[in-house]
Amino acid sequence: MAAEERRQAILEILQQSNRAISAGYLAEQFSVSRQIIVGDVALLRAGGADISATPRGYVIMKAAAGLVRKVPCRHNAAGMEAELNTMVDYGCTVLDVIVEHPIYGQLTGPLQLASRYDVQQFLRHCEEAEARPLSDLTGGIHLHTLACPNEAVWKRVHEALRELGVLLEG
Repeated sequence: MAAEERRQAILEILQQSNRAISAGYLAEQFSVSRQIIVGDVALLRAGGADISATPRGYVIMKAAAGLVRKVPCRHNAAGMEAELNTMVDYGCTVLDVIVEHPIYGQLTGPLQLASRYDVQQFLRHCEEAEARPLSDLTGGIHLHTLACPNEAVWKRVHEALRELGVLLEG
């Protein structure tokens, strides 16, 4: 398969998928190295494809269903699991994390966490990679973009985060 055909096939796989697809999986599918896939995705992005890299792989973000809101939070690394589990337990999808960096401005990390399983996989990946959360750059202060089914769920998750002590308020 020619490189351009492979890139088109990768794009089609990502467009049709409802989940993140790892570079390793794509490499197996096309019998190439993971690094070739990383390069292919870079070229697709340069060509205008809106492909995001998440901790679980590549994804083309679909428009979020329901209500989309940002919630300001503050906690240390130990509070991350409880925060994320609270959000998904109330039926919200954690779309991303955002921090305000003094040099680079807004930094956003796509997450796409919709269940406790997703949260556990994310935390496992962080541990295996010995990676620190973006919020470490800002003393624990960060925003999450949440997709919630409706206003009532948004209010409940907001209150639960307040009770957990991670909601950043006035």
